[in-house]
Amino acid sequence: MTSENVFLTALQPNTTVSTYAVPSETELSHGGTHAKEEARFKRVHQQVSMRLAEKSTLPRQNGSSSSQYVVSSWAAQDDIDGSLVSERDATYTQQASLQNMSNGYAANTYPRQSVYSTSRVNGLESGQQQVSSMTLPAIKRSLSGTLATGGGGGGMEQEVYVRQQSFKGPAHRTISRINNRQTSRTSNMSSGMYGTTGFSGSQSNLTMMQQGRLSRAGSVRSVHSVGRGKDVFDGMDMTGSMGNLSGLNSLDMPTAINYLDEPDQNLQMLGAAYIQHECYHNNDTKKQVNQLKGIPLLVQLFTSESQEVQRYATGATRNLIYESMDNKVALIESGGIPKLIDALKEQDDELRKNITGILWNLSSKDNLKERLARETLPELTEKILIPLSGTGDKDIIELSPSESDIFFNTTGCLRNLSSVNEKTRQQMRETRGLIDALVGYVQKCLLDTKVEEKGVENAVCVLRNLSYQLYTEIPPSALLRLEGPNVRSLSRQPTDIEWLWHPKIVELYNQVLQRCEINSTTREAAAGALQNITAGDKRWASILSRVALEQNRMLPVILDLLRTNNDLELRSLTGFLRNLSRHAKDKNDMATKVVNPLLAKLPSDGRQKEPSSDVVMNTCGALNNLVTSSMVAARDITFFDGLPKLVGIKTSHDSSPTKLKAAKAAATVLSNMFQYKKLHKDYRSKGFQKEDFSDMGF
Repeated sequence: MTSENVFLTALQPNTTVSTYAVPSETELSHGGTHAKEEARFKRVHQQVSMRLAEKSTLPRQNGSSSSQYVVSSWAAQDDIDGSLVSERDATYTQQASLQNMSNGYAANTYPRQSVYSTSRVNGLESGQQQVSSMTLPAIKRSLSGTLATGGGGGGMEQEVYVRQQSFKGPAHRTISRINNRQTSRTSNMSSGMYGTTGFSGSQSNLTMMQQGRLSRAGSVRSVHSVGRGKDVFDGMDMTGSMGNLSGLNSLDMPTAINYLDEPDQNLQMLGAAYIQHECYHNNDTKKQVNQLKGIPLLVQLFTSESQEVQRYATGATRNLIYESMDNKVALIESGGIPKLIDALKEQDDELRKNITGILWNLSSKDNLKERLARETLPELTEKILIPLSGTGDKDIIELSPSESDIFFNTTGCLRNLSSVNEKTRQQMRETRGLIDALVGYVQKCLLDTKVEEKGVENAVCVLRNLSYQLYTEIPPSALLRLEGPNVRSLSRQPTDIEWLWHPKIVELYNQVLQRCEINSTTREAAAGALQNITAGDKRWASILSRVALEQNRMLPVILDLLRTNNDLELRSLTGFLRNLSRHAKDKNDMATKVVNPLLAKLPSDGRQKEPSSDVVMNTCGALNNLVTSSMVAARDITFFDGLPKLVGIKTSHDSSPTKLKAAKAAATVLSNMFQYKKLHKDYRSKGFQKEDFSDMGF
């Protein structure tokens, strides 16, 4: 056999996976940027407060609260060989302030074993030339979780202080009743029963350190789970709205916890409100509540006959479990999850925001996810996801701000759950109505030009995670249908799990990529989902690749997006291109379109920090797929000055594992290019000799 007939193969990933949703560099909170954002948010809050202060009372909508702005904290995870964990948290901001909010969302927790797996990319189709044993490094892929964390060694999460003006809110009459009753009780009781310090610091001192915001009494914004199980709190300590409750200043924690067990609902609210306030930003107090067995008492109030009691109890719980794994466990062991789910039947938006916020926070912990999924998925889907997605019986024209909060919290929880392991992903795929609701919501937002919204980001990230290792995790009967002779019987209108592999989902992701101009996390998730469903050597992966190339004509879209400098987005885009280059029918035609744009993304040598080694390996994998089947690809690499870059990546690099894999990827492309003897003259004219194309000798 002549040397022209021997090509080196690029390995396709061992598992059919893709990339994970991670915050962009601009989203990472680094010093000055964070300070500027916080200052800007403060100015906005002051303006909102001044406008609302002109009104004597706050409008009582169904649980809705005033606009809230959140500064998120990100922490980046180390790149582990074969399993890149890139957890993301998304802190919430009102949809109206979408353009100003952090592009991300609470804790992406990828499966430890499988985030970036390796993939076998074999550029040869059946009947093509023989391939030698040398291989390109496997490409890494991942999932989309919900919130990542910042650069380098470990995330510094932060709490956002929000000041509340002392206005007469919707619950003012209830607060007055509590205040009057407590004042009466205080006058008849020994002062020795109560602590003298009251709230932590005076109200005036607290308001000086807090940003202005109005909210209905007792409402605490959600606790968001952050990467690797850390929490970001975007709420407040209720100082302003509860300033009218002078009796609280005389309470102590044992008394407050005793109040939770009183039959008087006003006392229950008083105790829960005190716990809610005292546990804000105070880890010692959280431990004290747990030690005094306060969590089981709060859990019993989740299903109180009084919605006010329910709101205060769930609000206190949100503060209690923030940054406290012990309290999270205590909540679950006290039967908290079934009680929370039972309370979802109440048609109260503020209560539902509290409940879904708690569930979202719990979902950041890997060791809690399976149980959480087992106990919440059907009810969350039926009571929250389907109705608010617009796919249920009720035709929703537009979500209210409170409903948007609830949907955001719920999809944040699902985003975390979908990233934990195969068992939970299977359960989610089989949950009736879940995938239909996610797809339906994205479709509706595309029609309404609301694709930039955070709810869309979460929905696409969940879909991407559920497509992770799709062809190895779907039921054998479904795989048999896709791989068998009766594949043309595939339903025209997919339902639930069928959406994950149906050709219509390619069109949906294509529309997201084209219409989402601001939220790079959403685009990255859509590209990652496309990478997942086209990965591997299954027949259906090849079919969907051709659906993307031939029916949806996605190549110009991907090449246009390839101009980004966002490395995370580039990982997914180049991974998808690598799969497309493997399955393309006409590799000569594809080579003429993609070689030059791909070469533009390669660094000049292996010592450059950007793009990442993952992007370099994906790019070399795509080039190799084309070179092994097309002399046109090798010719164009030479013409567009790709040889200096490939040789530089091969020969000039440090000894880190990722750089060595990138070097081997470039060496594989060069070795395969040298098989075309007709091009040797062109190589020499560019100043390269046989030694430059030799194997690295790994």
